Amino acid sequence: MPIEATLISQTKELIEKYDTISILTHINPDADTIATALGVYTLLKKHTTKRLEIINVNKDLPRHLDFLEYFNKFKHKIEFENSLIISCDCANIDRIGIDITKREILNIDHHQDNEYYGNINIIMPQYASASLVAYELFKTLYPICKQSATAFYTALLSDTRYFTTDSVNADVFIKANELLSFGVDAKIVALNITQRRSLASLRILQRVLNSLELYNNAQIAYTQATQKDIKACGATMPDMDGIVDYGKSLSCVEISIFVIELEDSYRVSLRSKNIDISKLAQVFGGGGHKVACGFSINKTNLNDIKDKILKQIYEIGLLNG
Repeated sequence: MPIEATLISQTKELIEKYDTISILTHINPDADTIATALGVYTLLKKHTTKRLEIINVNKDLPRHLDFLEYFNKFKHKIEFENSLIISCDCANIDRIGIDITKREILNIDHHQDNEYYGNINIIMPQYASASLVAYELFKTLYPICKQSATAFYTALLSDTRYFTTDSVNADVFIKANELLSFGVDAKIVALNITQRRSLASLRILQRVLNSLELYNNAQIAYTQATQKDIKACGATMPDMDGIVDYGKSLSCVEISIFVIELEDSYRVSLRSKNIDISKLAQVFGGGGHKVACGFSINKTNLNDIKDKILKQIYEIGLLNG
C-alpha cells in the first residue's frame, strides 16, 4: 500500500518550513530505529541545506552499526531550539526519552500501537520495518543514494531477523531488491549484522541460557539477566539484543520471555511464533508488534515479575488454558 499523496505533500511542506531538523530514535535502540534515522539524515544532508542533528539518549549504541554513514554524528540530547522533530520507529512519545511536546513532529513508524503523537503521522503497520516506511516516503522527495539505501536495507534485514519474521511477504523482497539496486553491498551489511558480536554478548548469553525455565508443558520459555550477570560480563543493552529469540527457537515453545534487571526497573522482551502477545504487553503498559513486543516495570522481585507474567498469560488465555 503506497503512502497517501496528501501525507507526502504535507511532509514536504513541513520540512521546507524549517531550517533546523532533529532526527530522534527510541531508547534502548535497535537497528531499525538507528539505521532508519541514519538513512533519513543522509538524504537530508545530501539534498538540503538544513542544519541537522541525530539523537539517541542512550550512551551505549549498537556498535556493529558503525559502518553506516554518519553513525559518529549521534548526540545524546537535543541542541537545536524550535527544530522540526522527525521520530523514527517510536510508537509513543515517551519512548523517545526527551520532552518534545512543544515541537512539531513528523512521526515515521510501523508499529500497530503507534499513538499518532505527531503533527504528521506516517504509520504503516503492514510494512516490515520503519525503514521501509521512511524509504517509501523519502524516495518521493529526494533521489535515494547508496548510503541511505544501505541504512534502510540494514534496518530491514535486522528487523525481519534476516527475512524470517511473519511480516515478510513478496513485497518485502521487492523493496529489498529496490534498495540493493542502489549499490548496497549485501555481503558487507550481512557481515556487520551477523558477525560482529562482542565477547560480552557471548558471556551474557551463556548466563541467560543457564537461567532457562520452561512452563505450561514447555510452551513458555523464561530467561533472565540479573544485574550481577550483566556486571560480571561487562555487558550493555546492545549486547543482549536478540537473546529473547533463543527461547522461541525451541520447537516446543510458543512464547518466550526475557527479563533484564536494570538499576531501578525491569525490561521485559516477549516473542512468540504465531500468538498475538501484544495484548500481554499492553496489560503491563507496553506494546509493540503482535509477535514481538515488550514493556518495562518497576523493580520489585524477579520471581514476582515472572509469576505476574505467567498469570496473565493464563488469564488472557494465550495458550488456550
